[in-house]
Amino acid sequence: MDINVKMKSSLQFKAFYLFFIISSIQLGVGMLGIPTYIFAEARQDSWISIIISSIFIIIELLVMLFILKQYENADILGIQVDIFGKWFGKLLGFVYIVYFASALLSVVITYIEVVQIFLFPEISTFTMGLLLLILIIYSVLGGIRVIIGVCFIFFLFPQWLLLLLIEPALDIDIMHFQPVMQASLVELLQGAKASSYTFSGFEILFMLYPFIQNKEKAKLPVILGSLWTSGIILIATIIAIGFLSADQISRREWSVLGLFKVQTFSFVERFDFVVVAEWMMVVTPNMVLLMWGVTHGMKRLFQVPQKVTLYIASALLLLACILLDHHFQIQKVTNFISQAGFWLVFVYPFLLLPIVLLKKRWRNHKEGVSNGH
Repeated sequence: MDINVKMKSSLQFKAFYLFFIISSIQLGVGMLGIPTYIFAEARQDSWISIIISSIFIIIELLVMLFILKQYENADILGIQVDIFGKWFGKLLGFVYIVYFASALLSVVITYIEVVQIFLFPEISTFTMGLLLLILIIYSVLGGIRVIIGVCFIFFLFPQWLLLLLIEPALDIDIMHFQPVMQASLVELLQGAKASSYTFSGFEILFMLYPFIQNKEKAKLPVILGSLWTSGIILIATIIAIGFLSADQISRREWSVLGLFKVQTFSFVERFDFVVVAEWMMVVTPNMVLLMWGVTHGMKRLFQVPQKVTLYIASALLLLACILLDHHFQIQKVTNFISQAGFWLVFVYPFLLLPIVLLKKRWRNHKEGVSNGH
């Protein structure tokens, strides 16, 4: 396995598109209920927890880019093999693949549950899962440039949904935020941790980096993409806390989705129905990028053709969707991904950074000795 990826120019894309990739993969089904989970920890100071998360993620992204820049054109799979050796490095790489597959499963079954609750209670999990998988397979078969195009287009289309939050925003009760700074530092950090499931996804940068054409310009769009996501989540959480009572937020699992019910027009009485349908455009980039991460990872580590992995993973995913059709099962999967993602996405890069730097320093010292310096 080559540490550095030999990339054809036809497969590369400009760093500009990282803005849409990072924003698209961070905004998913988790956003529909994120105020509930953060509010359980930090109460009316939940907005502070989101700001803490946003700052931490920017630092995290800078660390990831710094790690990647220590190599010519490597991804996380190659870096781990270089540092930890062939067998253990591949094992760690397989952990990433399993994580991507598990995250994909959680997105699919959660969105299916939302559709069944709000739109079509009678639709079977098999039918809905099959429709989503056909969309995923079609996109992934198109290759990385098609996937980037999906992220770009599907980022633009759902932005109008933000306008539907204007009406509940105008009815915010400022007293819901009083008293400010009531939560302790531990509670604020726990609130920030509770947002890890929603904010995760940017770890796909570890896989996409070799495909970036102008890597020196990657930093700005990556940070702006994350800030855009953070801004939307912050606004939605502030509106939810200000508009809903503490009891309402605690009892509503999909608190953000509940805000869209406020908006009504003569031709549409329940706008949350429209939002759930439109949300497919929000979750599609999530699903497509995660499936690509699984197929590309298997090809890199074990030379398995991406089409083979795609079809096998899709069949297993559909089977899992059928088996995991109860709310408590879906919640268990989501909680597992949240816990595993916290350590793999938010902690691991900081542990990896000093090891990469020590490896580079040792390699430079070895080259200096061999050159007689």
